[in-house]
Amino acid sequence: MVVNSFVLTKMRSRRNPYAKQIKKQLAIRMGLDIEQDKQRQALYALLGDLPQRDRPIRSTVVEQGERDGYILEKLLLDLNGIESVPAYFVKSRNAGPRMPCLLYNHAHGGNYVLGKDELLLGREALCTPPYAKQLTAKGWGALCIDTWVFGERRGRSESEVFKEMLWKGRVLWGMMVYDNLRALDYLAARPDVDGQRIGTIGLSMGSTMAWWTAALDTRIKVCVDICCLTDFEALISARGLDEHGIYYYVPSLLKHFTTAQINALIAPRRHLSLAGNYDRLTPSAGLDRIDKALRQVYESLGAKDAWQMKRYATGHFENAHMRSEIMAFLEKWL
Repeated sequence: MVVNSFVLTKMRSRRNPYAKQIKKQLAIRMGLDIEQDKQRQALYALLGDLPQRDRPIRSTVVEQGERDGYILEKLLLDLNGIESVPAYFVKSRNAGPRMPCLLYNHAHGGNYVLGKDELLLGREALCTPPYAKQLTAKGWGALCIDTWVFGERRGRSESEVFKEMLWKGRVLWGMMVYDNLRALDYLAARPDVDGQRIGTIGLSMGSTMAWWTAALDTRIKVCVDICCLTDFEALISARGLDEHGIYYYVPSLLKHFTTAQINALIAPRRHLSLAGNYDRLTPSAGLDRIDKALRQVYESLGAKDAWQMKRYATGHFENAHMRSEIMAFLEKWL
């Protein structure tokens, strides 16, 4: 017996009364993916003249050994073709064949020496233990690079590098973000990393790097930003521009994007944001604005619970309650 396509379609629709609804949701999601990709391209285009995105990455293991109960690899990565990028990769001594990993982003804090060592040592604005110890204790890995002018890449001032890059058509923040995206390429290609379970996390400048990286690259499954989800217009209104380093400023950004619009590119993926109500780097009015906008975005995508903003009666630092929330979030969703 021959059944024509019309009859077959009718039969299928009877078997699945939600077929039309599912089809509509898929069409909405496909349209969203296309629009988000356009927005990502537009955001990336604002980051100045960047090296080729697909240039080969080379890595050298400088040293490997055990430290504080975990394995530490000291790496030298060729990410940008301009200057080598020192990095740390940490993993549990008992790590499985393919482990979940965090792309860890170090803070600024005016400390140009610390850089990636923050992963191993922590810093005053972070709780103890340092993230390297706590993440590896869960069986996870983490990669942290020295960003431009920090750690083993110091030697020139932030201002000097910013000015030279500006003359040459580059943007310091753009080059920082580029290196981080290439670090993600390296991380995802490692045979011991589960490429479907990569998150990103950071405090302060590291927080900003976390949400920019997650916005620009969908391979980031979960994003955790600590104390630096700053609404740009609220920062201007509060006369807080000098609270952030010069690295932070991208020419023409405000002509095209708000903070909420950048972070909407993370949706519907999981995003935990933690903020202090007394933090001068993130004015409260701006936090209200971002939270309201992202609640609407996530709810419209049927992912209401995937966006969370947690606020505390603190300043610009991680407290114990924040650390507890972060670890519970990662255990559940990474």
